[in-house]
Amino acid sequence: MKIEILGTGCPKCKQLEANARKALKETNKKAEIVKVTDINEIINRGIMATPAIIIDGKLKAFGRVVDVEEIKKWLE
Repeated sequence: MKIEILGTGCPKCKQLEANARKALKETNKKAEIVKVTDINEIINRGIMATPAIIIDGKLKAFGRVVDVEEIKKWLE
């Protein structure tokens, strides 16, 4: 499993990454977490609002910090 966190490193982006890590820990799932901070790459992917989260190539949310419970549902 691969989780990508897209954002420039703002506090919301860091919170989303922390929530993803906590969701992984609570579900005992293993995943590679990749941070995408290059603004050009983010724009090229069609993301116009950060932070964004992509799980296994599927955009799950953008423009908001997703809570741990919602991420856990996506990991199931």
